[in-house]
Amino acid sequence: MTHPSPADRIIELRRLIRYHNDRYYVDDAPEIDDAEYDALFRELRDLESAHPESFDPDSPTRKVGGTPSAGFRKVPHAVPMTSLENAFSADDLRDFLSGIRNFILELRDPGAPIALVAEPKIDGLSCSLRYEAGRLVAGTTRGNGAEGEDVTANVRAIADIPHRLKGDGWPAVLDVRGEVYMSDADFLALNERQEAEGAKTFANPRNAAAGSLRQLDPAVTSRRSLHFFAYAWGESSEPFAQTQWEARAKLAGWGFVLNEPAEQLTVSGSDDSGLLRYYDNLRDRRASLGFSIDGIVMKIDRLDWQVRLGFVSRAPRWAIAWKFPPEQAATVISRIVVQIGRTGKATPVAHLVPVNVGGVLVSRATLHNEDEIRRKDIREGDTVVIQRAGDVIPQVAGVVLERRPAGSVPFRFPSECPECGSRLVREPGEAGTYCTGGLVCAAQARERLRHFVSRGALDIEGMGDKNIELFYDKGLVRTPADIFTLELRDGREAPPLATWTGWGEISAHKLFEAIRRASVVPLDRFILALGIRQVGEATARLLARRYLSLVRWRAAMEAAADPASEAHHELLSIEGIGESVADDLVAFFREPHNLALLDRLTLPSGGEPPLLSVGDFQPPAAAGAVAGKTVVFTGTLETMSRSEAKARAEAMGANVAGSVSGKTDYVVVGADAGSKEKKARELGLTVLSEAGWLALIDRGRGRDNDG
Repeated sequence: MTHPSPADRIIELRRLIRYHNDRYYVDDAPEIDDAEYDALFRELRDLESAHPESFDPDSPTRKVGGTPSAGFRKVPHAVPMTSLENAFSADDLRDFLSGIRNFILELRDPGAPIALVAEPKIDGLSCSLRYEAGRLVAGTTRGNGAEGEDVTANVRAIADIPHRLKGDGWPAVLDVRGEVYMSDADFLALNERQEAEGAKTFANPRNAAAGSLRQLDPAVTSRRSLHFFAYAWGESSEPFAQTQWEARAKLAGWGFVLNEPAEQLTVSGSDDSGLLRYYDNLRDRRASLGFSIDGIVMKIDRLDWQVRLGFVSRAPRWAIAWKFPPEQAATVISRIVVQIGRTGKATPVAHLVPVNVGGVLVSRATLHNEDEIRRKDIREGDTVVIQRAGDVIPQVAGVVLERRPAGSVPFRFPSECPECGSRLVREPGEAGTYCTGGLVCAAQARERLRHFVSRGALDIEGMGDKNIELFYDKGLVRTPADIFTLELRDGREAPPLATWTGWGEISAHKLFEAIRRASVVPLDRFILALGIRQVGEATARLLARRYLSLVRWRAAMEAAADPASEAHHELLSIEGIGESVADDLVAFFREPHNLALLDRLTLPSGGEPPLLSVGDFQPPAAAGAVAGKTVVFTGTLETMSRSEAKARAEAMGANVAGSVSGKTDYVVVGADAGSKEKKARELGLTVLSEAGWLALIDRGRGRDNDG
């Protein structure tokens, strides 16, 4: 038996997590449950930590949420709406507290007390409410964390949300954040009404709340009995508290309902009995609370420490969610099918006899790869234990062997692609199995087209999955270039689109107009649209920022095929791009059909202009004195830990590197700096003391505030 290489497993985990994030956050229709999701997320986080060369700023461990729905206006968040890191045991919680002590110098003494606020983790839909002069002016979903959906009209229909803040002392501008949820009683009543009316029922209260808040008709939302718990805030025009506990009291005084029961707790030394007691108490009471929770949240109480701790990737350092143990149920695998993705990856999926696991109806579960099936000896017809912890992704925890049917045989992984019949190949030492059909494989072609038109890429409204399937099956769109000639060919190879069932003049016109709009695209989104393995939104932006134009980027990638070339060295010097990503970029440009596609899309032909106009990247204005600069810290710092120093630099837009090179802008030296300081001085780099560094970033912050 071969085992997956870490790089291959990391790629597969990222793909799976992105897929299920969209099912959960965008569609409000999770296919599988949180136990496997949490396990996959932990495995990915651990692998990335053990293999830093796999760093990818687009990894799901560095992002949160899904793509905003097309049905609502998108609204950027003034302060990003992040997610929380998860703990699954008391040891995980202790590791979190240990990290806090290592970050905050004042807490290095193990006996120093840490004040925390403990709250129930509500199972609903995150929402931000913007108040100006005490009046509710906007409501926004979390979306992808950077921007969400404008649901202002709908949040006004929720009785728990004040249209005007009570009392006084509130900031002139305040974004109150919390969770829209549905009580257990209201959820049961809603499903009874839906069933009586022959309408869709909901799998759990979270899905019901999300579907109700994201109704295009606010009247529907008003009939769904939604509620809102406030527990945080984003933008605030002025400070209004010194601790999390004080802020909760302020929110309650201004008219918000809080997520109770909450407690203010203190951990001194190794005595965490108060936290354990709170966790056990809430776990035992969860069924009687009247609303769904899937764990507890612990937050550092002091707000000044929260500011210093800041954020890492997708989550704050100052808070953590401690999830409840998984729930389980048994069901039968009716069949195992192999699906083909856009890269040709063959992924086995178990189709289950639907089973309700803690309120979620589970009907499918990914089996990852051939090794996973063999390791657990999973077979068609088996009774399996499905495990969930929360409400997203299910895990096949194991097989109930005593209930295995007579005559059962091990599952044989196919040797041919179920879509095109091409060979399925698994390279030695890799976990993944791939279809060799390439562009002749319809499954890969359709998935690539879906990615090309997706919201983060070309974002062609009206070219969703259903229409991609339709145009592909009719032979009208087989490559991305075909999309941009669709209007020109309309009526030549098939009846005019406006005459098709379900279409008309208006809908056809809207589609063609959307395609025309998409024919002018920024460089970073074009790079993303190409679907290069491991190149997501953030990596595409890194490449666009470095090479600035399509011509320069393409020339550099083709030259980087020589590992000894300056182009290859420059590619690897980009912060966030390691050997694995570089290899995939080079591989893409080695394929003749990929180069032919680039030519067809972006070069003039037959006297006609190119199908696509790819705009040069426009670098943003510098955010401060160190924005865009590369900084190396070395030696022992006196006023802050190394972790805090790095976090502050990154928050101001600097790139923090671990080694000194000719591309380093600043080397900040503390006591016993050693060889890095010596090398910096030999190279003639700017060397700063800790005090000099602090003065520099303070000057930069002052300019930002003034302008």
